[in-house]
Amino acid sequence: MSSVPLIEARAVSKIYQTKDGPVESLRLLDFAIAEGEFISVVGPSGCGKSTLLKMVAGLLPLTGGTLTLAGQAITGPQRDVGIVFQNAVLLAWRTVLDNILLQAEIRHMPSGEALAEAQRLIDMAGLTGFEGKYPWQLSGGMQQRASICRALLHDPSVLLMDEPFGALDALTREKMNLELQRIWLASKKTVMLITHSIPEAVFLSDRVIVMSERPSSITAIYAIDLPRPRTLDMMGSPEFAVLAKQVRSHFYTQGSLDH
Repeated sequence: MSSVPLIEARAVSKIYQTKDGPVESLRLLDFAIAEGEFISVVGPSGCGKSTLLKMVAGLLPLTGGTLTLAGQAITGPQRDVGIVFQNAVLLAWRTVLDNILLQAEIRHMPSGEALAEAQRLIDMAGLTGFEGKYPWQLSGGMQQRASICRALLHDPSVLLMDEPFGALDALTREKMNLELQRIWLASKKTVMLITHSIPEAVFLSDRVIVMSERPSSITAIYAIDLPRPRTLDMMGSPEFAVLAKQVRSHFYTQGSLDH
């Protein structure tokens, strides 16, 4: 893992202009994410976590401060980023393979290379044999794995994930946490995950960024010093409990805690 920041924020702020006047969403955010790191962002509902992710993707402009990717200012949509949303957003009339290849069509990638990369990602994600299936024939977890493959097809440096497992049941979510860890270890991507689940954040991350109520600032950043690969049994360990309690204490202090 490189010590040079791949993503860097300095005094980043966001103010929305509304009919009732300006609304401050993010206030003076400072953080740096190294290449290959897995970072989770947690905070109360409505604090601006998704806004931050969209700003890193270049989908929303900053109001103040600087935000850079690989040393370059983020001023618009970034080609070197893949995004996974809460819902898989797969097209019902396209197969798994064709949904993944939609990325190639949009980006005008060479068809032969795209097909080979799609198959490699399908194998890595454990979807081999399901290439010709349609979204309605897949479980929710398999749909999200296809969505992750689509986001990785153009080989971005950064994978941004906005509560990707929030719609899944608890058991499937735990399985997807293991799958995401496996995919991340294999792909060596830099990941920024927005999540409402403190155990999920601790389980997956190298560091967890804790955000406050709106106008949101960074309350704390915790290093998660647990060995990898991590197992679900680790969630019952004293070390895991201490880390989760540290993160959770911020929300009890503020009188709010996401589910």
